[in-house]
This record gives sequence, structure tokens and C-alpha cells, in this order.
Amino acid sequence: MKAENMIFYRNNKDSITLHNMVFLMEHAEDEYYNLEDKQALFYESVSNLYELASENGFEGNLWHCYLTELLVYDENPYSIACELRGDVDGTLRTAILHDFRIFMQLFAYDFNMLADALHTGCFESIVDYHRSQKEGIKYNKRITKEINDFAVELANAATVEEFRDLVNRFYGSFGVGVFGLHKAFRVERVKEELHINPIYNIAITSLSDLVGYDIPKQKLIDNTEAFLEGRKSNNCLIYGDAGTGKSSSIRAILNQYYDKGLRMIEVYKHQYQELNDLIDRLKCRNYKFIIYMDDLSFEEFETEYKYLKAVIEGGLESKPDNVLIYATSNRRHLVKENFKDKDAEGGDIHKNETVQEKLSLFARFGVSIYFGAPDHQAFRNIITTLAARYELPYTEEELLLEANRWELSHSGLSGRTARQFIDYMRGKVKGYGNKDICGN
Repeated sequence: MKAENMIFYRNNKDSITLHNMVFLMEHAEDEYYNLEDKQALFYESVSNLYELASENGFEGNLWHCYLTELLVYDENPYSIACELRGDVDGTLRTAILHDFRIFMQLFAYDFNMLADALHTGCFESIVDYHRSQKEGIKYNKRITKEINDFAVELANAATVEEFRDLVNRFYGSFGVGVFGLHKAFRVERVKEELHINPIYNIAITSLSDLVGYDIPKQKLIDNTEAFLEGRKSNNCLIYGDAGTGKSSSIRAILNQYYDKGLRMIEVYKHQYQELNDLIDRLKCRNYKFIIYMDDLSFEEFETEYKYLKAVIEGGLESKPDNVLIYATSNRRHLVKENFKDKDAEGGDIHKNETVQEKLSLFARFGVSIYFGAPDHQAFRNIITTLAARYELPYTEEELLLEANRWELSHSGLSGRTARQFIDYMRGKVKGYGNKDICGN
């Protein structure tokens, strides 16, 4: 039953809780080890399982949930193969049974034996845990439920072949590892290794929250759906006035198509040199990835745009079919231009070439979508539409009068200003709470 004897899931041997629990299972009645030390080790493991439940929203048998999380998070040759194909054949299909027999022994362990040998309590709580409604911050509610249900299925597997088939089905449906259980990420270079870290709290935004802009939204939807369906699609630049919903539309696209395998990775300007390594990490995974660049623009002295041009289109290696770049910007000309760029006297002899060089980054985006500031009528429509959705207890006349005052003292006409005004009006209603349009 030793975790060190696994072949494919060997990384799990480094898990402290697994190591400690397996040690206790093997040496519970071994008098060579001090009883108090073993008791302390047991209580430490129980504490870790409680912490796991609190962070992840697990319930029921926490030991089973813990083992299940190890399975669904472990990226190894077998799990990656299942993610790509849903099931595998050949040598992998039979070789994996060795590891799954060990997992089945861990699932089937009777904690009564451990409690009797160590003279401890607490085991009842870890095999029948009822969580608080406020627990669970790591996964969204759907994933939490899937892992809880999956743990029950694995515990009830009658044969190792059935256990394998259950694991294969989960990998085929949700994937494996950080990409399988999360939808948005950031990148970080730690020494020589590029880390892709999940973003746990994603704004709950839908495209219907963005009132108006029907043509730009449809253009974004069409390009994204073509990408997800394996049809030809383009890198996309969303540009326009500040506060018009450019970034919100990107978040909404992620929320809308996450269930269809869409994942999003946010990359900042100083990280553009990591793009080649990042794309290399993504190209063999069974997901569709959007690399998201917010507020994309460059000053004249910044040269990162030249590197970005080569990555988007122009390098020797073609971009894989499962990766697109979506960017937002407040301006169409992504690289700042000066009057001297068009001045025919002095300076650069080839002025036209200089201008074309600065415009060429925009041309690398096959789809460009413009979000303009609303006029007064569109602004009023946003106000009244959002007020109706939130069921605010004001007449239209009262709302528009307050909205005019708000707009004059804030950032002018924009969707952001309208949203801030609606939030302000919601806050004025006692007992209204924190009602949202859409849930998690």
C-alpha cells in the first residue's frame, strides 16, 4: 500500500498528509514507534483534512475526497493521455492498474482499526463531514460537487477495472490538473521555471450584463465559437473608449464558454518574453486557450511590441490551433505615434516605413471590435435596463434625474459610469442586500 510503490502517480508520495496517513496505517500497532507521537501525527493529519474541506468545500468522507483530489490533480503520462482521448489502449491501459490497486486499498481502509490502535477519536468526523455553507473558496460550486460525487463513485468501485473506467471518464470530461479544475490563470517565472497559477476569484459577468453593443458582442461570440468548434478564427483586438465594457466582455466570454473547454491566461506587458514558453506548454493540452492582454498599448520607447508581433504572426513556428490572443486597448494605434513620425523635414528619411512599423501590430489581429462611448439615449437605456434587472424600487423619472447628476460629477457617459451609479442606488435601499444578476 506504500505510495512510493506507485508508477504513474509517484508525485503524490511527497504529499505530507498522504505520507503520514499511510505510515500510520502500516505502523498503527507497531510498538517500536511511540504511541503519543503516532497520536500527534494522526491529529495533525485530521487537521489537514479539515483545512482541505474548508478551502475546497468538500463533504462526506474527507479521506476519500483527499484521495480523489490527488487523482484529478496529478498530471502524468496516463492522465494527460486520458485528457486528450478520453480513454487509452495499449500498455498504458493495463500498466495503470498497478497504481489503481494501491488507490483502492487506500479508499477501503477501515479507520476503526486506526482509532482502536491509537486510542483516538475524531475519525467519525472525517468520514462523515458536513460542511458549512460558507466554506469552499478554491473551486467553483460545480467542480466541488463533481469531486464530491466522484469520490463516492470511486469508493464504491467493485473492481480495479471499474475504478480505472471511472477515472478515465472524469479525465475525459473535465481534464486533469490545474487546467481541468480552473478556468483562468496568470503566469509567473520562478527562477528557471514558468508557473501557470490559477485565479480563484473570477468576476461573475455575463454578456447580457453588458447592455447594448449587440453587434460588437456578436462579433466576439462568432470568433470565439469558431475557435471552440475547430473552425478558422482570428486573434482579436477589442478597442475603444474607456469604461465601455471591453474587459468585461472578455470575462463574460470566459464564463460563457468555460464548460466547452475554454481557458484564459492573463499575461502582462513585462511578461511578453514568456509567450513562446507559455504557448509551448499549452499546445499539447486538450483545451482551447485564450491568452488575454488587457490595456494593450506601448509608448514610443517601449520595444516589446516588436517581440509581440513575431509571436502573434511572423515567427518560424506557427501558433497552435488551440491558442488565440485576445487583447483590449483604449486606442486603435497600439504604438504611440508623434507628429515627428509624419514630419517630412529632418530625422528619419523613410517616414512612411516608420509609421507602417507602428501600425503593423494592429494589423496582426484578424478581428478588431470597436466599443464606443454611449450617447445620452444609450446611457439612459443602460440605466433603466440594469435598474429593472435588479428590481430597484425607483421610478424611471427618479432614476434618470439622479443619473444625470451622477454623470456630471463622475466620468461622463460610459457603461462603467452607469454600473457605478446603479451600485450606488442599490446601496441606498435598506435591506436590499447584495443581490446579483447571475450566480456562481
